[in-house]
Amino acid sequence: MEYLERRRALVDERLEDVVSGVEPDRLAREVRHTALSGGKRVRPTVTVLVCEAVGGEPRDAVEFGVGIELVHNASLVIDDIIDRSTVRRGVESAWSAFGYGPAIVDSDAQLGEAFALFSADPRAMQTVTEAMVELGEGEATELVAQPSSEAEYMELARRKTGALFRAAAELGAIAADADAVTVEAVGEYAERVGIAFQIRDDVLDATADAEELGKPTGRDDEMERPSLLQVTDLTPEEADGRARRQSDAALDALSRVELVDDRAAEYLRDLAEFVVIRER
Repeated sequence: MEYLERRRALVDERLEDVVSGVEPDRLAREVRHTALSGGKRVRPTVTVLVCEAVGGEPRDAVEFGVGIELVHNASLVIDDIIDRSTVRRGVESAWSAFGYGPAIVDSDAQLGEAFALFSADPRAMQTVTEAMVELGEGEATELVAQPSSEAEYMELARRKTGALFRAAAELGAIAADADAVTVEAVGEYAERVGIAFQIRDDVLDATADAEELGKPTGRDDEMERPSLLQVTDLTPEEADGRARRQSDAALDALSRVELVDDRAAEYLRDLAEFVVIRER
């Protein structure tokens, strides 16, 4: 785990620098509450690991990793407003702590800082812009055109969760100056991991203990939100099986890439396995 912790530390250090530079001070405090309150840092870790796996150096990917984490955090602030969730990562959510207006400004500030980090590289800007479009369409679909079949649910999961995972991996490959074929393959790997992550999230919402999970459970039923368990007649065990299929497809995509750093590659494979058995 020391290997991963060193890479996460690179991201956390740079993330704290970025947050510390936000103005005015009140906004910086609110962004700090959201951005530095914990989290698994899965997406920026994917960015760094992919960069290494295809021949780059960890520090090459840190700026993009921090950027994708800020985009993710910004989306969570809005998710919590939509869901009226008062807890995120074991602490008070942004809207609950500061009010709706400041929470929206918090989200906007994080997006602004993120795009400043991507702005020097046109490929990075295009990648993240496409992911944001997909994310927005996914959020809109969830609100006004909820899926009614497993296929429609999978498309929603691809947009709402898979798109940012895809961007995280593609940014890592871009940071390593990889070719377009490699960028596409690692993007597919991560998108599949993201879908598996979302399916497992649905299962945990229905079955986990809220205190252990670090956020309220049962929200999908309460908010009539389209989880895989709501949309279909699948049991939690069967839904986990769907997540496993996505994990296997992710590993297949990764196998098409020439990976030059065995240790980084092994952690990417482990991630695809872990997302279907995680308990948080």
